[in-house]
Amino acid sequence: MNFNKEQINEIINKLKETYPDAKCSLDFSTPFELVVAVMLSAQCTDERVNKTTPALFQKYKTPQDFANCNITELEELIHPCGFYKNKAKNIKACAQKVVNNFSGIVPQTMEELLTLPGVGRKSANVVLLEVFNIAEGIAVDTHVKRLSGRIGLSKENTPEKIEKDLVKIFPKENLKDINHVFIWHGRNICSARNPKCEQCPINNLCKMNK
Repeated sequence: MNFNKEQINEIINKLKETYPDAKCSLDFSTPFELVVAVMLSAQCTDERVNKTTPALFQKYKTPQDFANCNITELEELIHPCGFYKNKAKNIKACAQKVVNNFSGIVPQTMEELLTLPGVGRKSANVVLLEVFNIAEGIAVDTHVKRLSGRIGLSKENTPEKIEKDLVKIFPKENLKDINHVFIWHGRNICSARNPKCEQCPINNLCKMNK
């Protein structure tokens, strides 16, 4: 399905009207806390992550703290988020790289963020947007992937290719909004099972309803 400029604007505007308060759902107070929270959110709900991070961030307050942490203690703290051994290994390695290569400061370019262990394009896009207000691309999570296919915005299956399609379609000034409203729409209406199509503000533009 090919969308014209008017239809793309309609998708953006209707979703923004539906979710005026859409924002990042992860709780954090420092750039590195967000890096950690995004890592923990892989195959885990943001709600679960937000229940886990208060104790974690109370114990480890800086990248240096994470870099020097006892890996077993870290594993125990993040256990509820699943895949805790791999996530703990990545978090500690990431902290060490931030300390050793970036003077303890989270870098603010896509290229540099991608050098951090455990940080892929999706995570880097989230960090750039939420910490530095840089909307370089679109963080393609399960919600964005599902919506893109259902609406007919992309036929691709990999996050990188879906992101390329979406960046071509949506104006750069709207990337920040798309990052937020797509995720909220996926959670609230366009769910994986039993999507509420009758409540969808853009069902007239959706490939599923053609």
